[in-house]
Amino acid sequence: MRRLLLLSLLLSGSAIAQERPAISVDTLKTVTQTLSSDAYEGRAPTTLAEDKTVAYIVDRFQKAGLKPGNKGSWTQDVPMVEITATDVQPFTVRGKGAPIPLAYRTDMVVGTYRVTPRIDVKDSELVFVGYGITAPEKGWDDYAGVDVRGKTAVILINDADWQTMGREGPFEGRAMTWYGRWPYKFENAAKHGAAAALIIHQTEPAAYPWAVVQSSWTGPQLELDEAGDHMDQSQVIGWLQQPMAERILKAAGKDLATLTKAAQKKGFKAVPLGLTLSGGFANTIRRQASKNVIGVLPGTTEPGDYVLYSAHWDHLGRCDAVEGDDICNGALDNATGVAGLVALAEAQAKAGPAKRSIAFLAVTAEESGLLGSSYYAQHPVFPLARTVGGVNMDGLNVTGRAKDFVLVGKGKSEIEDIAKGLVGAQGRYIGEEANPERGSYYRSDHFSFAKLGVPMLDGGSGQDKVMGGVAAGKAAAEDYVAHRYHKPSDEYDANWDWSGAVEDLTVYYQLGRTLADRPGLWPNWYPTAEFRAIRDQSRKNAQ
Repeated sequence: MRRLLLLSLLLSGSAIAQERPAISVDTLKTVTQTLSSDAYEGRAPTTLAEDKTVAYIVDRFQKAGLKPGNKGSWTQDVPMVEITATDVQPFTVRGKGAPIPLAYRTDMVVGTYRVTPRIDVKDSELVFVGYGITAPEKGWDDYAGVDVRGKTAVILINDADWQTMGREGPFEGRAMTWYGRWPYKFENAAKHGAAAALIIHQTEPAAYPWAVVQSSWTGPQLELDEAGDHMDQSQVIGWLQQPMAERILKAAGKDLATLTKAAQKKGFKAVPLGLTLSGGFANTIRRQASKNVIGVLPGTTEPGDYVLYSAHWDHLGRCDAVEGDDICNGALDNATGVAGLVALAEAQAKAGPAKRSIAFLAVTAEESGLLGSSYYAQHPVFPLARTVGGVNMDGLNVTGRAKDFVLVGKGKSEIEDIAKGLVGAQGRYIGEEANPERGSYYRSDHFSFAKLGVPMLDGGSGQDKVMGGVAAGKAAAEDYVAHRYHKPSDEYDANWDWSGAVEDLTVYYQLGRTLADRPGLWPNWYPTAEFRAIRDQSRKNAQ
């Protein structure tokens, strides 16, 4: 019945669905080029570059016709603590044969969530815990029968069934679940009392090369500044290069491939390695606030209901130099997303106020673990129970039009039903995720809202290009991941083709306008989605 009501509302709003806004390509180019220029130094939060970035976004929001979104202010303070590991002493594995030194940055990277001036682990026993998953609803527990308190958990990245090409399996097969993501693995290791947690890096299941780990996990690291200083977390978190992990396991008389195969089966038992880890480092600690930027187009008849557009403004700032360039400019990731946010603000303001309010949120510290969106979701300016849903943008299509539109994490919410009709009206089809094993659904800011119940669309152009088909799209995607993702080479290119971005932004505009001009429309998660229960409860409390 609810599904029929949703469809009838959509049919009655067909005029809205057909409205084609004028998405400004000039805005997309100008905002992207400006924010990704060297003058903005890679837009690292809590730096002077943040002040310049926030001021620019506020100026563009204001000129677009928005109003300040946070009780007369354009910003929301996000309390941050910056932790920089210094004087990293050589970590060493001992126990069988000659000691194995672990070179920082090349063999391993380490850090901590703990806000403390000094971290030391001494003779911490190594335990291989497979994929490090505890999922009682699936009858799966990699920590069953082993006590890792004070020990070092050695963990595989992704899920146990990531090599399955379909979606069948205990963890949705090829599609990564939350259990496969590194934040979950560190969180679960800490819950089990591990003094240290080290993830074995493998490029395919991690979805990025070691260079990305090296650039993202070294230098200043940000966390939300919360009571308790994160002292409930493991002392050390980090990554091991695969060749070094293989060497360590060999020293323990084990084989990585054999252990991996065993860990892919339910009932796997953790394997003590008979080795110990020792090492330490100092921490430089700096506390200060970063900022989310919030603009709003107030509604006319239902101003207390909100449709949300979001994108993260931050990137990595100064990073590992490549050919003398140490600025990770973040042009595609995510200056393009902020440009899309500004272009949508202009288009929605030009169309005039909708019945519901439309909010535009540029969040901080996505690259540090979705911190800005997580803080907003936990301290919402607009009540989540009255937030209808929306769209998150993390990297626009700058390689030309695509025949397909991919719904990331497809099969989760009724917002997809709206999007499908809008995509079809463009003569495009809904495609499949090319790399579901990358867990993209859990890697961007929409997830912060989703896990607290708000349906948010994460979707955009797929790889089936109008010019060149799937081969061209796949080549472009692989080239970006290999050569530009989280590297200084992610820079603005005047030759980019924005036609695909405009088509996607048209879908986002139409989706937002449909939600904003249909006060009776409250899309929910599908009954099988993990976020359905919390949405049902929040909506019940809002009645």
